[in-house]
Amino acid sequence: MDESIDAQVRAINEYCEKNNIQIVKTFADRAKSATSANRPEFQEMIKFCENDTIGISMVIVHKLDRFSRDKYDSAMYKQKLKLKGIRVVSVLENLDNSPESLILESVIEGMAQYYSANLAREVAKGQKENALKARHNGGTPPLGYDVAEDKTYIINDEESKAVKIIFDRYVNGYSYSQIIDELNKLGYRTKRENKNFSKNSLYSILSNEKYTGVYVFNKTQRKGVNGKRNGHKQKNEEEIIKVEGGMPQIIDKEIFEQAQDMMKKRKRAPGTNKATTFYLLTGLVRCGECGHMYQGNKRYDSYKNVYISYRCGCRKQKRDCDNKEIRRDELEEFVLTELEKHVLNDDAIPVLSKELNKKLQDKNHSNEEMLNSLRNKLTKVNKEIENILNAIMNGIVNNMLKEKLDELEQVKVNLDLKINELAIERTDGEEILITEDQIRKMFGRFKEFVLTRNLPECKKFIGDYVKEVVVYKDHVEVIFNVVFSFYENNITHNAMIAAIRNDIKL
Repeated sequence: MDESIDAQVRAINEYCEKNNIQIVKTFADRAKSATSANRPEFQEMIKFCENDTIGISMVIVHKLDRFSRDKYDSAMYKQKLKLKGIRVVSVLENLDNSPESLILESVIEGMAQYYSANLAREVAKGQKENALKARHNGGTPPLGYDVAEDKTYIINDEESKAVKIIFDRYVNGYSYSQIIDELNKLGYRTKRENKNFSKNSLYSILSNEKYTGVYVFNKTQRKGVNGKRNGHKQKNEEEIIKVEGGMPQIIDKEIFEQAQDMMKKRKRAPGTNKATTFYLLTGLVRCGECGHMYQGNKRYDSYKNVYISYRCGCRKQKRDCDNKEIRRDELEEFVLTELEKHVLNDDAIPVLSKELNKKLQDKNHSNEEMLNSLRNKLTKVNKEIENILNAIMNGIVNNMLKEKLDELEQVKVNLDLKINELAIERTDGEEILITEDQIRKMFGRFKEFVLTRNLPECKKFIGDYVKEVVVYKDHVEVIFNVVFSFYENNITHNAMIAAIRNDIKL
């Protein structure tokens, strides 16, 4: 592409020299397609001409399709230039202002647009065939993956550890900022441009189904008229290509689904910390009639008595749902009672004990993998530090080397701290056995919070135990998706129990 532009500039210079034309300024968009007017140098050229104070008379291009391959863009920008008395001249297409030239110019522009659209269609065909074979279709692969010679995906061992950290921390309640701080301190970087992690990079990783082993292609909408792609706007399901097992799996499907549920809950309850009235079930109550989420509602009757309730968001905003409004205290008391009755009982204790200890073993195994990964990373960091020190000893001293050395020294400190922390946790974890008595004590604490109506403490438990509360016109359905949190020696262990459905009449 760059060589082609150099040839075009040379041809334009020769044309101007031959026709005694003085070039004022040269604009060249390298590695940019003329299918869109959203090109930095092109836009700078238009602005330069519109602000002209020296009497520019023409814009010279190698061919008309270098100006634009879109007929609408071509006509619009030519009109802008025409109003300033500037015409577009093609070196290879000798066109004047005659009627015949106008027709020929229109045909040339139409053919250029057809060529561009046809090429895009053929490229799309090839990409679809690649996708059906679960092959890489260009661009940067997701963090955690590399591309093999046959264009299939393979796991990047070091990057995949960062992906596992992100999912593990997120489903355990860490905030984006906490996860970002940990990743950056340990020296992990994003795939693109080797930068520090940000909130956007975490969101794209947490929502990427490829990590569960599913190859996904053609998911997001193509570029709009502004030349930009909206990564959050998805195509219809029938247009998306999915190949189960087409990617090496990094994250368990169960963990991925947990992360998606948590992202939805955080998204639909953005005002939780701003609410002046406390609602125990914020983000958990859904309307069984229209599917909208219930929202907290506070109002006063004619006697100035306060009425606090949960009300369907569709009923409140659009008036399209006639499902009932429920008093806050009644619904919260009902859910807490059902939680005690169906989950926090003696029958559940042996199951929880077994699952917790199994999860603890899995955690220790995961920690062992992480320890090995961090030790390998520390070895590489030490080698990089050694190389820089050798360079300095040989007389190569500059600010970039010093900054890099300082950065690596800090990463080394952070890696040492994390390795020591995991080593201690692993040792302790081998000795810990979650007993049924410990679980009974945990249940006792929760029941005490319920009896005393200590709602802030109850809320900490609710998010682990209750997946969803669905309100119908004649009953309420509580769905328990128990993620049991047990704290011992500052270690958190999680266990997933199968969801229990209960249809409860109010």
